[in-house]
Amino acid sequence: MAEPPERDPFPEFRLDSDAGATFVLESKGKWWHAGFHLTTAIVGPTILTLPYAFRGLGWGLGFLCLTVLGCVTFYSYYLMSKVLEHCEKAGRRHIRFRELAADVLGSGWMFYFVIFIQTAINTGVGIGAILLAGECLKIMYENLSPNGSLKLYEFIAMVTVVMIVLSQLPSFHSLRHINFASLILCLGYTFLMVGACINAGLSKNAPPRDYSLDHSGSSRVFSAFTSISIIAAIFGNGILPEIQATLAPPATGKMVKGLLMCYTVAFLTFYSAAVSGYWVFGNKSNSNILKSLMPDEGPSLAPTIVLGLAVVFVLLQLLAIGLVYSQVAYEIMEKQSADVKQGMFSKRNLIPRLILRSLYVIFCGFMAAMLPFFGDISGVVGAIGFIPLDFILPMLLYNTTYKPSRSTLTYWINLSIIIVFTGVGIMGSFSSIRKLVLDANKFKLFSSDVVD
Repeated sequence: MAEPPERDPFPEFRLDSDAGATFVLESKGKWWHAGFHLTTAIVGPTILTLPYAFRGLGWGLGFLCLTVLGCVTFYSYYLMSKVLEHCEKAGRRHIRFRELAADVLGSGWMFYFVIFIQTAINTGVGIGAILLAGECLKIMYENLSPNGSLKLYEFIAMVTVVMIVLSQLPSFHSLRHINFASLILCLGYTFLMVGACINAGLSKNAPPRDYSLDHSGSSRVFSAFTSISIIAAIFGNGILPEIQATLAPPATGKMVKGLLMCYTVAFLTFYSAAVSGYWVFGNKSNSNILKSLMPDEGPSLAPTIVLGLAVVFVLLQLLAIGLVYSQVAYEIMEKQSADVKQGMFSKRNLIPRLILRSLYVIFCGFMAAMLPFFGDISGVVGAIGFIPLDFILPMLLYNTTYKPSRSTLTYWINLSIIIVFTGVGIMGSFSSIRKLVLDANKFKLFSSDVVD
């Protein structure tokens, strides 16, 4: 006789009053929709930071870290999807990372730990997306009007207004068409950037290439861990359970197909962007490689039409990324503020949604304008946010759920990943925050330049 389903330790999340689940995390998607969401969450304009990350690692270690982190994150997301499927078959379909962690690990504090980390990730990515979008607008403006008077924070304000409008899309599932366009956009600007880098490297104006690392041993170590944190942030997403929640049940096997779609796109874009950008600019790579292709002094290193189109593609995809990473915050807001009995578009729910989401976007926009540290933000978010959620917790969740024998390879692989990436996370946090503190001396509040 089959065992009865285990008691759901989070019955409050299944009640009809849970507007966060009903309105934001509605489960209607197909596997390819999850693939679109994953691709937008992982394969974004942060890949333009890969040459910058390589300058702290060099060719060999850069390739090794990029490959290892890619393999580990795919494995990690696969394990987490299996844990979610296991819980669903046991009658406990979790649609939030925090309730999954608290249920499987049996610890109430884990619930709040995941909320804290996800909030750091969502806010950090939201700030970074608005900051980079504002920088894209500034790049286009300076090429059209070199003597223009508009500052970076003014372009950030423009992006913030657009994000406020788009933030009113009610659910994660409603972003599926936007995220399909996002997938096409990331392929488009990556190949435009790769072509531009090849053109720059072969031109008579090609910059001198220097691939040497810092001469100081301690600086080299700190730079390496900062670079690893940046790559971790690029591969991380921290919201896989929420993405899997958008799938129509049963979710068995669907997430793996979505992951394969996402990592196919990641393989095509990550390696080509890293190799082409670092090949041309070496240890002078900017945290946004498009800025390296358009130096402040001298001629542009690629055709203006190519760079302009790439900037437009990046700008458009950043809007989608900002929307995806805001969903957890919106779900938390609506769980507390909305009344599921009144309907998604009722006046009772529409007004709080408009106010709360607008305030959240305004906060992210204000922080982006005040602290223009795009490269450094990526490192800090990677070390403090993505490494715990995407490299450590999935291994703990799998070992706790499936209880593999200590004599199996799976157990030791998972344990090794936990130990190694706990150390990497600690060192990455220290080195990233150290660089953030050092860079704080290079800028003033509401600076018109993004600090590298």
